[in-house]
Amino acid sequence: MRSWVHPSGDGWAYDIGAGGLDHVLASGRDVNVLVLDTEVYSNTGGQSSKATPLGAVAKFAAGGKAVPKKDLALQAIAYGNVYVARVAMGADPQQTLRALREAEAYEGPSLIIAYSHCIAHGIEMRNGMDQQYRAVASGHWPLMRYDPAVRAEGGNPFLLDSPRPRIALADYTGRELRYRILTRSDPAEAERLLGLAQQEVNRRWATYEEMATQGAERFPPGAQRSD
Repeated sequence: MRSWVHPSGDGWAYDIGAGGLDHVLASGRDVNVLVLDTEVYSNTGGQSSKATPLGAVAKFAAGGKAVPKKDLALQAIAYGNVYVARVAMGADPQQTLRALREAEAYEGPSLIIAYSHCIAHGIEMRNGMDQQYRAVASGHWPLMRYDPAVRAEGGNPFLLDSPRPRIALADYTGRELRYRILTRSDPAEAERLLGLAQQEVNRRWATYEEMATQGAERFPPGAQRSD
């Protein structure tokens, strides 16, 4: 069984430690990385980070974050030889388990990005798994896997594991204080950012869906020797 690095947060992976993570993934070494993505600097008081979604309120983004969340998965996929998965236990535990097993079996760098509900989201924590489900159902958190081993065999390595969004983004964000607080302080701005966030969800989903229909030649090949 291959080892996993100590589970890391999104503040490190997306932001202050992004260079280190990029170095590990680019090394080509057989290292497994698990990122617990709470979409905010949870351990230091709830500051906004590059993982914070468009429209969410956090410290240093009191008026709602005006920049979309960085797509860490697509950045890692660009290397061609990194196994990448986005998972959410509350939405699909079997997909999560499958991704962890595939990452462990893959002889190369692996990155698992796991949706992690947090008290900083402004929810009842006992409802966290239900909120994970809504994150996926709204398209905010599409479940996917990218397996370079499939690319090496001539198949499409990008697998979209969740169905098309089936609820509006507002049905997900409206249950979290980090979004609702702006509707109280500045309703017009909250509505504007929600509209832009819905567009971002639609755009990202269209990108992922197109990737899921491409042939192997549309993805970068891994160049490592197998021996």
